[in-house]
Amino acid sequence: MTKIGIILGSTRPGRNGEQVAHWVLEHAKARTDVTFDLIDLADHPLPHYDEPVSAMLGQYQHEHTKAWAERIAAFDGFVIVTPEYNHSTSGVLKNALDYLFAEWNNKAVGFVSYGAVGGARAVEHLRLVVGELKMADVRTSVSLSLFHDFEGFTRFEPTEVQAKTLGTLLDEVVEWSTALAPLRAPAA
Repeated sequence: MTKIGIILGSTRPGRNGEQVAHWVLEHAKARTDVTFDLIDLADHPLPHYDEPVSAMLGQYQHEHTKAWAERIAAFDGFVIVTPEYNHSTSGVLKNALDYLFAEWNNKAVGFVSYGAVGGARAVEHLRLVVGELKMADVRTSVSLSLFHDFEGFTRFEPTEVQAKTLGTLLDEVVEWSTALAPLRAPAA
């Protein structure tokens, strides 16, 4: 069965992303054709990238990198929940992506973002990053506005249209993850 990881891309105390990630997981778990699992970066405290060689070589020396690689390798695709900080994503998410290479390859990814302008600029930045990691980003993304989808900028109350868009995003991530499966299969 296809396995999709939902990555919570913020570790900030009081983060809005936790509510958003659980909303994504709640909607995702209604599906029976795929399994979903939450990957909270707060549970994977990676220091600033500290491997002595490029991740493209896959020669991980630190235990935290090996554990992170094992966690990510288990998935067929991802939904990344990202805040927008200063027209980009969070540093902790970018760092987590940079730690690995082959473990991301040939996997689908979709984005759920939040911020003053829905996190759109964070997603645009992430599309460039995941392209370099040989990931296939789906077209649909959920852009949550701090003004319209959060009460008082803190309590998450998404509009109905956001739930519909999330359904489309999940469909695309599952379809693309399935389609990319032959590329992830080990060579005979």
